[in-house]
Amino acid sequence: MIILYGVSSLKVVLRIGGSVIASPPNPRLMNEYVEIIRRLLNEKNQVVVVVGGGKPAREFIQLAREMGLEEREQDEVAISASRIIAQLMAMKLGGYGWKDIPKSLSDAVAALRGRGIAVMGGLNPGMTTDAVAALIASEIDADLIIKATNQDGVYTKDPERYADAEKIDEITFEGLSNLLERDKHVAGIHQIIDPEAVRILKRMRVRMLVVNGFNPQNVIAALRGEKIGTIIK
Repeated sequence: MIILYGVSSLKVVLRIGGSVIASPPNPRLMNEYVEIIRRLLNEKNQVVVVVGGGKPAREFIQLAREMGLEEREQDEVAISASRIIAQLMAMKLGGYGWKDIPKSLSDAVAALRGRGIAVMGGLNPGMTTDAVAALIASEIDADLIIKATNQDGVYTKDPERYADAEKIDEITFEGLSNLLERDKHVAGIHQIIDPEAVRILKRMRVRMLVVNGFNPQNVIAALRGEKIGTIIK
């Protein structure tokens, strides 16, 4: 069991799925997450928030595809969508002065050093926000990544498609790789964790906890060490 809550200057990467706060955009949930983030900051933790673009991003990808744009260009518009979601949350946290969203790892690190927090979306084509979360976690030597998603954790199969899918309480990155349906990135990829992120986390040995994001209090429960979601290590 992970027991981290209350540790001085804990470094947490909070990856909030677009499937949770942006499919469709949900202002109530976004505001609830802002309050959770404020609580973490008030307790002297350092937080990097990485948000996905969800349904709006996928709709822009489809639009770009139908216009005949290449996959790199489809990715670019999805990144823009995720940054809008990040910008909304950042301004709710810090006001108009926080309108500029990090567009690189170095930007995120600078924001973290200056404010104790960075709120960001996507970075580069060919890279999901899962991979962004994995990279920034490695860059700042994070204690933990919490992924708030639309499932209660990692399952043996997609629970939306298979009635016999079973939730897994703990799994290794090696084991997780064997469960993924896709092993490479495509624009709009939607599975529990992006395969490239798994490879990064496996290499860097950064722990991840996957929880149901529709209840933002699960973030606090996770950091308290409550048995929740799926631990990947």
